[in-house]
Amino acid sequence: MSDSAAAVSAVPGDAHGSADPACDVAHGHAEIPASTRTLVAVFASPVARFLLSYARDAGYRVVLVEPDAGRRLPGANGEAGAGRGAGVSGQAGANAEAGADGGAKGTPGPASPGLSGPDGLTTAASLAGLADEATDVVVTDHHRPELGPVLRDALASPARWVGVLGNPRHPAPHIPALAALGVPGDEIARVHRPIGLNIGSRTPAEIALATMAGLIADRNGRPGGFHF
Repeated sequence: MSDSAAAVSAVPGDAHGSADPACDVAHGHAEIPASTRTLVAVFASPVARFLLSYARDAGYRVVLVEPDAGRRLPGANGEAGAGRGAGVSGQAGANAEAGADGGAKGTPGPASPGLSGPDGLTTAASLAGLADEATDVVVTDHHRPELGPVLRDALASPARWVGVLGNPRHPAPHIPALAALGVPGDEIARVHRPIGLNIGSRTPAEIALATMAGLIADRNGRPGGFHF
């Protein structure tokens, strides 16, 4: 046997075949490290429903901010609250044209009745007191009239990252909305748009997947894609 063949056939590490803690976690041989990350999706929409579900599975604390009482989840009442089966529902005016990767489009219109978010979802009327330095805020509908105020509040919070879905080929409505509220230009420039990885996403699930992947890449200082 050649030295190279022997090197390939050798099994490094412990009985599970890995001396790399990250590999052990990936293969289920070690506990997933505790996470302090929070993902806030602003506005109830189909994209928000998928985004919150993916983020929950990735170990994030998940929060839905919906300022419109007519669209708010039962039991929210303007205060944070968690509950099994809580989620994106009802008459939510949904998703913005424009995918997370800047070229995709969702389907405008109301969210389908009965959409539910992940277990353990916190719902709130505002971001107040819910964001810290480990929080990512994603605005999932740039057509809502509350766009300016919610982004202003997100920028004023300790959140580490703030973004809004939107197609870069179209005007960015958040810029005049924030300017009208007196938000300085350097603060407006902190809002990411478009967001997520460029995977050609078009459906709400694909847009949410691209967004989630982009957030994880950003946290890990990686560009995303197939090059390592």
